[in-house]
Amino acid sequence: MRVVVTGATGRTGGEVAREVAGRGHELVPVSREPAGTVAGADLRPAEDLPALLADAAVLVDFTVPVASVDYVGHAAEAGVPAVVGTTGFDSGGMSALDDAAESVPLLKASNFARGVQALLNVVREAATALPGYDVELTETHHNGKRDAPSGTATTLLDALDDAREESLDRTHGREGEDPREPGQVGVHVRRAGNVRGEHELMFADNDEVLTLTHRAESRGVFAAGAVDAAEWLPGRAPGRYEFGDVIGDGDD
Repeated sequence: MRVVVTGATGRTGGEVAREVAGRGHELVPVSREPAGTVAGADLRPAEDLPALLADAAVLVDFTVPVASVDYVGHAAEAGVPAVVGTTGFDSGGMSALDDAAESVPLLKASNFARGVQALLNVVREAATALPGYDVELTETHHNGKRDAPSGTATTLLDALDDAREESLDRTHGREGEDPREPGQVGVHVRRAGNVRGEHELMFADNDEVLTLTHRAESRGVFAAGAVDAAEWLPGRAPGRYEFGDVIGDGDD
C-alpha cells in the first residue's frame, strides 16, 4: 500500500513515517523543507503533493491546520482517503474537512492512542455515575506544542458535556479572587520539556476524589494508531470517521 505522509519531518509525522515503512508499506514522506530521507525514503516537497497522490492509497497528515486543510483538499481532489492527526483547527478548518469528507473517507482524531479511547469511555461512565461532582482537567505536553488546550483535552471535555447533557463553562486557569461556580470545569495546561502527552480528569465531591489519567510514554503509540487507521480507511464510503470506529471494527 502506497502511503503519503505529510509533516514527515515533524515529531509525530516522523514516527508515523517510520511505522509505515516498518509495516512494509511504500512510504512517500512529504515536507515543506525536504532534505535527506525518512525511514529510508527520500523526502518529497509539499508542492509536489498533487502528483504524489495520483497513485496513493491513503494520506496521513500530522502538520498544522493551515497546511492540513490544503493537503486534505488535494487528497479529496485526487479521490484519496485521508487520516488527519493535526489539531487546533478553527471552525473554518473543520468546515473544510467536512467538505473534503463529502468526496472521500476522512478520519480525524485528536489522539490515536488506544488507551485514550478507553479513557473516553470511562469518562462518559464516570460523568453519568457522578452527577454534580466538580470536575477539573489538567493536561501536560512538550514545550513545542502549539495549541492549548490540546485536542485530546477538548475531546475529553466534549465527552463530559455529552454524558451530562449540558455544556459546562470551561474555566482556563484561575487567578486572584476566583471561586468555583456551579457548572464550571477547570482546564489547566502545562508545557514543559519533552512530555509526550498526559491528561488527568479529577471528579470530586461527597468526601471522595476519583482521578482518571492517561500518559503516553512514546509518540510511537500515536503513530501505531494512525497507521492502523490508514490501513482501515481505504475502501470505506465517503464521510467522517473517528479512531473509535477503527477499534470498534476490530481493525478489519
